[in-house]
Amino acid sequence: MEYDLTEHARDALSKRQIRQEWLEKALAAPEWTETDSVDERLEHRLVRIAEFGDRVLRVVVDVRSVPERVVTAYFDRRRRDR
Repeated sequence: MEYDLTEHARDALSKRQIRQEWLEKALAAPEWTETDSVDERLEHRLVRIAEFGDRVLRVVVDVRSVPERVVTAYFDRRRRDR
């Protein structure tokens, strides 16, 4: 799978203990997506991570970049399911 990470995204993955396979799951097969409310270039891809207590991982991607660029990733405290 081809994608770029911003420096912020790299730091966020490390600090938030987000595994690469979880990130790639959200990128390749999100359970649902949302458009960003501020920037139309950004798409939010969300997926539940069973190994992390079924918490929802939100990955924000710049879809106009080639390859796609991951802007940030975090476990969304407000989301438990759809």
